[in-house]
Amino acid sequence: MAEKPIVAIVGRPNVGKSTFVNRILGARHSIVDDQAGVTRDRIYFDVEWMEKEFTVIDTGGIIPGDEDEIMLNIFTQAKVACEEADKIIFLVDGKDGINPIDYDIANVLRKSGKEVFLAVNKIDSPEKFINTTDFYSLAIGEPIAISALHGSGGIGDLLDLVTKDFGYIEKEEKSDNIRIAIVGKPNVGKSSIVNALLNKERVIVSNISGTTRDAIDSKVKYEGEEFILVDTAGIRKKSKVDWGIEKFAVDRSIRAIRNCDIAVLVIDAVEGISDQDKKIASTILEAGKGMIIAINKWDLVEDKQSNTINKFEKNIEQEMPFLSYVPKIFISAKTKQRLVNIYKLSKEVFCETSKRIATSLLNKVILDAITMNPPVSIRGKHLKLFYTTQVKVQPPTFVLFINNEDLLKDNYVKYLENKLREAFGFKGATIRILAKEKGENKK
Repeated sequence: MAEKPIVAIVGRPNVGKSTFVNRILGARHSIVDDQAGVTRDRIYFDVEWMEKEFTVIDTGGIIPGDEDEIMLNIFTQAKVACEEADKIIFLVDGKDGINPIDYDIANVLRKSGKEVFLAVNKIDSPEKFINTTDFYSLAIGEPIAISALHGSGGIGDLLDLVTKDFGYIEKEEKSDNIRIAIVGKPNVGKSSIVNALLNKERVIVSNISGTTRDAIDSKVKYEGEEFILVDTAGIRKKSKVDWGIEKFAVDRSIRAIRNCDIAVLVIDAVEGISDQDKKIASTILEAGKGMIIAINKWDLVEDKQSNTINKFEKNIEQEMPFLSYVPKIFISAKTKQRLVNIYKLSKEVFCETSKRIATSLLNKVILDAITMNPPVSIRGKHLKLFYTTQVKVQPPTFVLFINNEDLLKDNYVKYLENKLREAFGFKGATIRILAKEKGENKK
């Protein structure tokens, strides 16, 4: 699976970076606030523009030379984002005009060697267009006037320029090799699992949390098929992650989840299920990836005279009932117990994430589910379903064409998801169900 091109949005605080990201995403994903420095982390989003896909990094504002610790960290993150990015959008404030800090940032960006596009934000009327001319003095390229808040100006022209040499989306693209990311909190044995699967010391193994800093790819062949194993840094609670190298390592682990086909969530059999395990599982779900839960260090807890596996499975069911459809495997990286089953399960789950259901059969299952258990009316209004269709795979995504989106509640969507799983399986696959109001029936 080829990684998408990366575009970093940089600029001093409060010029509208998060508003710009929200505009091109079409939704309010980034935090927007008038206080400088609200976006402290690099935040990654996938964007589609004119049948081209790329990843946007929303960075914190840059103030070069500022000694404040938070601002120094924001500046460091922005520099790292520029190193990761293929292209950079330099956002400036057309309302306040040019700022001395803009010159400093322009100097940093020129040294990056990356292609930079200068966007002058907050130009929300033709009269303000003259404000863009001052920014030629930054010597960073031709200023493009935009209004991120109102969606006016040259946002489309800007994105056309940025994406001009990006590849088009390949419909129903399938990777040649299944990409398996081994993820989890620190010290659960991720690197030991990778090493055991590779039969060599490809990854450093240590009891010290944080030994693995980068997501490391390794190609391996099993029973005639090639897989890509990705070892990742442990993902700790956000409050316990130090700024700097560890923070960037966690960012790369989350990116590895976003770029994989199957995420194997490793849980420590001795420690049991933690809140952090649940949060990492939620990250996998949000990314729409296939999932396997691997309970490692099973050799340390297995009691052959008791029903240990069943007890642990019931514990998972109680602690993470939202993952009842995810296959579980009890392994030991040390003894290699059941370890190669990861390959078999990954292939099965990948097939489930790639499954496409015939429209006629899909509609029958959904209509039967609604007939058996109709949604409750809201203020005398009843949900009406016109038809259902599957719009994509990886993850399997379904669209319900209905009369009123407000009548479709989350608990009923979950009910329909369960019915789809009963009918078609989707073992380990995230399912997405979207609603769309049909033409003349819109509110």
